[in-house]
Amino acid sequence: MKCNYVPIIIDVEASGFGAHSYPIEVGVIKPNGERFCSLIRPQDDWLHWDEQAQQCHGISRPLLQKNGRSVTQVCAELNEFLQGQTAYSDGWVVDQPWLITLFYAANIKMAFSISPLEMLLSEMQMNLWHHTKDSLLAKTTQPRHRASHDAALIQNTFILTNHLAHQQSKPFVIQC
Repeated sequence: MKCNYVPIIIDVEASGFGAHSYPIEVGVIKPNGERFCSLIRPQDDWLHWDEQAQQCHGISRPLLQKNGRSVTQVCAELNEFLQGQTAYSDGWVVDQPWLITLFYAANIKMAFSISPLEMLLSEMQMNLWHHTKDSLLAKTTQPRHRASHDAALIQNTFILTNHLAHQQSKPFVIQC
């Protein structure tokens, strides 16, 4: 992979951690820094709420009822923002089902694809990932566990680990 490649990153926050949880916020960042972020107003039949999840992301159900957008509006805007592109997630195993739940509720077909970020990472990037992400997180003043911030953090971690991996993989040449 090219050293300067930057993927589209998507992140989803949810009402909880289990099978009955649903998406409450989605954030996306493109390679040029353009962002999409939206709170999602829960459907009437989306009842599961986990207080521990709320402690992580800081989003309350009343806040979603007041400021969240409808699933139809969020899906239409996501489709417009990501039309025909692939977005990558570092939590694909949960983000993918939450996006399926979102689009199913809106009765709209997803016009983009989502793929695991691990599909892009080299072994060296994987080895550098957690330390690099923790280092970047320690330098930020943004609130943690909000979708657009997390997407930017993940993208910046990808960029830095990709750069570091390419630096470390350059062969050492002895000059005579």
